[in-house]
Amino acid sequence: MSVVEEIRAELEKALAHSLQASRECGLIKIDQAPEITVEVPREKDHGDFATNLAMLLARPARMAPRRVAEILAQNFSAGTWVERVEIAGPGFVNFYLKPGWVYLSLPRIVSQGARYGSVDNGRGSKVQVEFVSANPTGLLHMGNARGAALGDSIAAILKFAGYDVTREFYINDAGNQIENFADSLEARYLQLAGQDIPVPEDGYHGEDIMATCISFREKHGDSYTEVAEKDRRSALVAFALEEKLESIKNVLSDFGVDYDVWFSEQSLHDAGAVQDTLEFLREKGCVYEREGALWFKATDFGVDKDEVLVRSNGLPTYFASDIAYHRNKLQRGFAWAIDVWGADHHGHVPRMKAAIKALGYDPAVLEVVIMQLVRLYKGGEIVRMSKRSGQFVTLEDLIEEVGRDAARYFFIMRSADSHLDFDLDLARSESNENPVYYIQYAHARICSIMRQLEEQGGQMPDPGSIDYSLLIEEYELALARKLADFPGEVTAAAAGLAPQRIARYLHELAGLLHSFYNSHRVIIPEKDISAARLVLVEATRITLKNGLGLLGINAPERM
Repeated sequence: MSVVEEIRAELEKALAHSLQASRECGLIKIDQAPEITVEVPREKDHGDFATNLAMLLARPARMAPRRVAEILAQNFSAGTWVERVEIAGPGFVNFYLKPGWVYLSLPRIVSQGARYGSVDNGRGSKVQVEFVSANPTGLLHMGNARGAALGDSIAAILKFAGYDVTREFYINDAGNQIENFADSLEARYLQLAGQDIPVPEDGYHGEDIMATCISFREKHGDSYTEVAEKDRRSALVAFALEEKLESIKNVLSDFGVDYDVWFSEQSLHDAGAVQDTLEFLREKGCVYEREGALWFKATDFGVDKDEVLVRSNGLPTYFASDIAYHRNKLQRGFAWAIDVWGADHHGHVPRMKAAIKALGYDPAVLEVVIMQLVRLYKGGEIVRMSKRSGQFVTLEDLIEEVGRDAARYFFIMRSADSHLDFDLDLARSESNENPVYYIQYAHARICSIMRQLEEQGGQMPDPGSIDYSLLIEEYELALARKLADFPGEVTAAAAGLAPQRIARYLHELAGLLHSFYNSHRVIIPEKDISAARLVLVEATRITLKNGLGLLGINAPERM
């Protein structure tokens, strides 16, 4: 349990005793006590902690909330760290603590090192995070890139919060897009052999398709111009899928994303899982036939219209495969399945949750993170084209342009449901205006202090033997207070699938470090103060590194 949680628990226990004492002496008359919660106020002036308990008690006690607050305060036993209790507004009870409580975290942070901030909220529960899952028919674009940064960070945060996490990529290697892919590959291959075959209008026109066909032709020559169309298309698709998947894996790995599972959609068809799922839904009375097609009764589960599962030509839809895939996830024992989807899939969420319910599961086991579009800017203007794809800026382009760290931070720093304007010039600048540089520089500054200490023949003091009461300056107190918040930020980020909370926290922590650094020297003749400051900055370094690690970003020692 973190220091903040320990203090919170202590205050909640003291409030429970205060309420009980107030009831026993007849000052507050209620039949049942409400749940007592203590929170950290947003405004510093409102105390270190606060509770709205008086407002919850006002109606059942038939008293004004401020009067209830006054009674609770009168019967409150201060405990170890409470300096004073004040009543504010309509009836908030605010707690102001003695400054020393903020230093309780420092020795723990240094002792825990890379584990500081981790919590056990998940208690080993199995979670699957499925993200990117791009069609293996081309290059990864900005939507894929944002999904990669979000999904990977969500997975890392959940693991740090005590969940058993599996990262998974769903390979869409079946269905119409593969047929379309085959059409495009065949046209390009035959063009290379001198035949005038147009690429379908709705086919894949990127230069990477031509490059794949050139590679195929280098290996096989024109031999496949003479074989049956079915065999030619099958060979082209098999070659291209292997090449494209390998490329996707390499680019994502360069972006710091490595999956535990690569799951093939085609494998569901080959194993009969799609057909088995359709039969299961039929037996449960969740499907019907109309005009030669098989329909899912989505409206029985609150969706506005029913959905086709099998077309009149006998071919299953992508939705049918998706239901079978999510059934497979749950059969593998995942208690929480998290999908990261683009905004264009927003309407698919209620249909998928309806299908989960039809399969006999609680729809809440599926959680979908919807991410909005990304617009790239360079020189104040929108960047639209890529030489590689001929259509869009690729993830590979972006990594070359700004580097992995900046790219990941910029994708994460805003909520997934917010549109993101990505400023390429800002992302590659080495200035305080660049948030990831600002954070990394804070870590590098502390490493510089530690190198100075070593060069002078000094060493880190024992955190357990420090007189932290010597740290009384504003930036010292603020920095120590912020460090204590990190486990709570991890908890909130995991619960809300919100990596932007960690990004924001790190930026604020870096700001406090820079302010402290600009105001105070760490290695000074006053040995006791110097020792306390060394522990303070080392604890900050550890927290910065741990937080950056959750976002898949490096913590450089020199800049």
